[in-house]
Amino acid sequence: MKLSFSSVSEIDWPSWEPQQRATLLFVIEPERMLLIHKKRGLGAGKINAPGGRIEPGETPIQAAARETQEEIGIEPLNVAFCGELSFQFLDGLSLYCQVFRASSYRGLLRETDEATPLWVPLDNIPYDHMWQDDRLWVPIMLKKQPFQGFFIFDDHRMVDHYLKTNLS
Repeated sequence: MKLSFSSVSEIDWPSWEPQQRATLLFVIEPERMLLIHKKRGLGAGKINAPGGRIEPGETPIQAAARETQEEIGIEPLNVAFCGELSFQFLDGLSLYCQVFRASSYRGLLRETDEATPLWVPLDNIPYDHMWQDDRLWVPIMLKKQPFQGFFIFDDHRMVDHYLKTNLS
């Protein structure tokens, strides 16, 4: 059954319950950021950060670290919470994502069957190969400002969004 939302204001976000809870983790150095080319699952073919579903019994930060280790072989260090994203897809999928950043890592980067790691300069982030919402909130994350985003997607096309940055 396809949903018919066209505006984020049509969703009662305070009572909205996501089907899935997930994380993203960006390793950010002074002039570059570590991203992945995702090979499978939601967003296959896109460039994103390592991340994935939170497993039962895990905290979001534990899930972010585990997924980073599984996808590209490194342990993120100095991890900090950045913001949260709520996605409603018109095919019915609903996803809540907590975003983290790390300033360094331990281990050797490696390609896996899930992802190919790639460093990108902060002044040349490949937004055209990422989810459409990324160009809205990634610059805010890079400024270390907290954010909260609400998005409606029809497959890979963003239908509507609302982004809050003055959180207090």
